[in-house]
Amino acid sequence: MAIKTLPPQATRPRHHVRPAARRGMPKLKTVLVAAAAYVVAFVFLFPYVVMLLTSLRSQESLREVSFWPKEWVWSNLANFWAGGLAGNLWVTLKVAGGSTVLVLLVALPAAYYSARHDFRGRTAFLILVLITQMFQPTAMLVGIYREFFQFGLVDSIWSLILVNGGFNLAFAVWILNAYFASIPRELEEAAFIDGNGRFGALFRITLPLAMPGVITALIFTFIAAWNEFVVALTLTTTPENQPLTVALNSFIGQYQVDWQNLFAGSVIATIPVIILFALIERKVVGGLTAGSIK
Repeated sequence: MAIKTLPPQATRPRHHVRPAARRGMPKLKTVLVAAAAYVVAFVFLFPYVVMLLTSLRSQESLREVSFWPKEWVWSNLANFWAGGLAGNLWVTLKVAGGSTVLVLLVALPAAYYSARHDFRGRTAFLILVLITQMFQPTAMLVGIYREFFQFGLVDSIWSLILVNGGFNLAFAVWILNAYFASIPRELEEAAFIDGNGRFGALFRITLPLAMPGVITALIFTFIAAWNEFVVALTLTTTPENQPLTVALNSFIGQYQVDWQNLFAGSVIATIPVIILFALIERKVVGGLTAGSIK
């Protein structure tokens, strides 16, 4: 009796192909949250749009009712460099960058030591650091000026770096202390077994894991030093040593305000911060939300 064999195609198992799932309509909650997000984004971005459009108007068209300028004056942005404000922008970069480096150099060892060692007075030290965050430079302006005047640091970039670094140090210590405390000590102990010392374990294991916190402290210190105005106005006297926030104040006169040039300088002043934040935005979001989801 002959045995019938099935063709190879018939012996293969047939895989059931599921039809592509149709994307249904978004839920009402999702639509409301997205709409609220767009409204909030519009509220925050609208002043910047107005600032940009005003910076491209002519002096005669500042009082026009129309939202869009009838004549686009791109030379207002070029006047920023022709007016010598590029030097003030460089001063702002040096002050913000120097303050950020100073804060990280002091905050990293302080936060690491306080997170890894239960020394006597540790809680009091952290509370004291937090208390310093309550003081504002404006309330201590007279004492700050007198102190730097006695040391001969008035009208100096170093005075601005020291003040901005000092007033942003508490935030950096607190956020870095929380990050270092969240990293298990067993990871560093494993690095010790592999032959690494304390500094080797710190730079190879702990710092890479705490990088979101470092980036968060960096960006907030940089932005705070970049936007500082009152101390810079008090401690600097010569125009070439003034940061951009103080130099832009020269467009505000006693009887009139040079709005188009003021807003043109403000637009250029926001570009470096936007670029920096765009480059490290993911790290900042991770630094702010770390520990919220487990």
